[in-house]
Amino acid sequence: MSRRVRRKVARKSKGNDVVASSCPEIRDEVLDLELPGTVDWRSLPDDTVIQLLSCLSYRDRASLSSTCRTWRTLGSSQCLWNTLDLRSHRFDANMASSLAPRCVHLQKLRFRGAESADAIIHLRARNLCELSGDYCRKITDATLSVIAARHELLESLQLGPDFCERISSDAIKAIAHCCPRLSKLRLSGIRDVNADAINALAKHCPKLTDIGFIDCLNVDELALGNVMSVHFLSVAGTSSMKWGVVSHLWHKLPNLIGLDVSRTDISPSAVARLLSLSHSLRVLCALNCPILEEDTSFSASKYKNKLLISLFTNIFEGLASLFFDSTKKGKNVFLDWRSSKNNDKDLNEIIPWLEWMLSHTLLRSAESPQQGLDNFWVEQGGALLLSLMQSSQEDVQERAATGLATFVVIDDENASIDCGRAEAVMRDGGIRLLLGLAKSWREGLQSEAAKAIANLSVNANVAKAVAEEGGIEILAGLARSMNKLVAEEAAGGLWNLSVGEEHKGAIAEAGGIKALVDLIFKWSSSGDGVLERAAGALANLAADDKCSTEVALAGGVHALVMLARNCKFEGVQEQAARALANLAAHGDSNSNNAAVGQEAGALEALVQLTRSPHEGVRQEAAGALWNLSFDDRNREAIAAAGGVQALVALAQSCSNASPGLQERAAGALWGLSVSEANSIAIGREGGVAPLIALARSEAEDVHETAAGALWNLAFNPGNALRIVEEGGVSALVDLCSSSVSKMARFMAALALAYMFDGRMDEFALVGTGSEGISKSVSLDGARRMALKNIETFVLMFSDPQAFTAAAASSAPAALSQVTEGARIQEAGHLRCSGAEIGRFVTMLRNPSSILKTCAAFALLQFTIPGGRHAIHHASLMQNAGAARVLRGAAAAATAPLEAKIFARIVLRNLEYHQIEHTA
Repeated sequence: MSRRVRRKVARKSKGNDVVASSCPEIRDEVLDLELPGTVDWRSLPDDTVIQLLSCLSYRDRASLSSTCRTWRTLGSSQCLWNTLDLRSHRFDANMASSLAPRCVHLQKLRFRGAESADAIIHLRARNLCELSGDYCRKITDATLSVIAARHELLESLQLGPDFCERISSDAIKAIAHCCPRLSKLRLSGIRDVNADAINALAKHCPKLTDIGFIDCLNVDELALGNVMSVHFLSVAGTSSMKWGVVSHLWHKLPNLIGLDVSRTDISPSAVARLLSLSHSLRVLCALNCPILEEDTSFSASKYKNKLLISLFTNIFEGLASLFFDSTKKGKNVFLDWRSSKNNDKDLNEIIPWLEWMLSHTLLRSAESPQQGLDNFWVEQGGALLLSLMQSSQEDVQERAATGLATFVVIDDENASIDCGRAEAVMRDGGIRLLLGLAKSWREGLQSEAAKAIANLSVNANVAKAVAEEGGIEILAGLARSMNKLVAEEAAGGLWNLSVGEEHKGAIAEAGGIKALVDLIFKWSSSGDGVLERAAGALANLAADDKCSTEVALAGGVHALVMLARNCKFEGVQEQAARALANLAAHGDSNSNNAAVGQEAGALEALVQLTRSPHEGVRQEAAGALWNLSFDDRNREAIAAAGGVQALVALAQSCSNASPGLQERAAGALWGLSVSEANSIAIGREGGVAPLIALARSEAEDVHETAAGALWNLAFNPGNALRIVEEGGVSALVDLCSSSVSKMARFMAALALAYMFDGRMDEFALVGTGSEGISKSVSLDGARRMALKNIETFVLMFSDPQAFTAAAASSAPAALSQVTEGARIQEAGHLRCSGAEIGRFVTMLRNPSSILKTCAAFALLQFTIPGGRHAIHHASLMQNAGAARVLRGAAAAATAPLEAKIFARIVLRNLEYHQIEHTA
């Protein structure tokens, strides 16, 4: 029902200029507004101000009313306080007492939860006519009885859709005795509605026309037959109904127009008897009634002027034929009815009741998905929800939006939705309708519409439609809401939309990044839902280089570190760690990486999160530490914060974990082991054995990170010996020979080359005692196996014909052909230290021809033009005088042909980089 305000005449001064005479304190502040072409807000008529206030949320209304004394007075106008929706606010006795002076004429109230119910009497709203509450599980008989006693003018009472577990028939009797004007009573989840309670309603509430005992365990059917005043009756979802009694008794109710038996076990014979014998019944709603639907022979077409709504009927066609007696059979029958000039009194009662019942039943059915309903949802259910979203009843609109958000979901844990249903909503114009609701000033509609948009946007096609219809700007605006529920659902929408690379820039342009960061600060101490969604959206956005920089500039690093340090909710921890991981790897990665590492408590928090009992948290924390370890200062700071011990423990515990966790645990150790001091510490802490175990994983990504970590560890001879002792040679040989990943095979070969270039032999002879290694190992067999597989690996990149041509010619084309055949594309991302490059240069002089070839092959990979760190490696080699050694290797008479050709290519690469550097 639209509000109507009585037009007031603006007060005028003697000179006919409109002035804010009651607000002299602000006149001087707005003199500069008195310019040609500007509007002085002081000149607005009172009724315009009241209309403006009526379009705002309660919070914004109060804020605007505080502008001046005149607007404060107008903000207290009776017409603004006829209705009150307190569901999104903390409503207790203190707040009720503060609102009481404005609620003298309050007629309609919506509330949420037992605490709010207890506070209602403190409003002293004796004129209250309509009361609606949800989250009612803890509301007691005593509370409901007192509410009824204090509001004897009550005409409508609705509690649900969740179950009213603590309300009994005693409270219903109290309502009957105290509220003689009651015309509508809808209660959900009552355990037992006995005859005494129903008879009390029949006796004391002569105007009671609408009764709903929904999802109740037991309702006395005989007593309901005594309520002669009832026009609309719902027992949807109520169990233990005696349908024989119902069919023989309820058809005698003289005024019964609409009956809802949805989600019950009503029989076809009971339905037939009610339709045939009731003279007044016009609509029987029996959606999702399994026994009725199993009877394929049942047909309601023979019952003239009576509508049966069920899964097997054409609902829209039936509605059109009943309501309009015309050819209109489209999916907008409810909207068509509202647009028509129909004076059918019964119809004007049926439509609002039917909208309410259908929205309730469809939502309940969506919340408890059943087999066999796919066709119904795609062909009729989704369209019904869209039609109901256009209802004039706010609670119907909300439930319809919630139903849309729910019926598309297959698995909420894994964000999986039914694409067919989602795209059906899109085809029927649902996106535009939802965005229209999201722009409503009513916060309940905003939150439910945003939730539906968020869920539907998991589908890429729907997400595109949302963006094209301006949904990103709308969601970014809602994310700034002072209502936590609205902000939470809007953040969820941005989270799902930010999965698409094409939407990230639009979210940033709409101010979404700043809004999400501000959300974290605004709600940092209350509720995990809004924080998880905000952090999740920022994590997705941070995976884009440009957006990652904007996240950092907007204060995102501080906000996310705060969550990682202080929040105890696993979902929030996981998304915060993922966001920090992406920040460290994208944008101006050097700047972002350093910024995260330098944020107070960041590294310590991430190290602590690797000990979380939740696998997702451990995985994302390890991933963040891996990315952060690319910065030299961060690498050492992580170790100082206990990172080595924590990550070794993580690797030891994740043998049966997901590949994602295994990859990140090994990757983080790989990153830390770049430092030789950390590498030694990892070996001493027992990190070798779990890395070998991970190297045997079936996952390609785990192969790469485990091989990379073992390669770094093998640089130290003590670790190399540990790898041999722990059976690591066979694991590395298996990687080198059979991994699907070229990178894993490459790094396994390099690790084996480190282990058997002679340094480990010296250590085994002189360092055993000091290192505490007691196992007796024979290195000869391991060496032969390692060298054989290194040779096999390198020769895989050797085309004999190309090598013969390169040996016979000095033309660049011949060497280029060998280079292209030997190149491992991903190896260009590896960055070696001066010591590592020096070791490969030294290896060129090794007595083993296999190691010479391997060293030349490695240096070729590290210096190929276009590689990420090729210039860096070339510089290290120039400083180490590698050119002379390379020339010697290329000219050595006894060296293998492969070693010679690879050495020539490396020399050419160095010349290329030197020319580029001096150009």
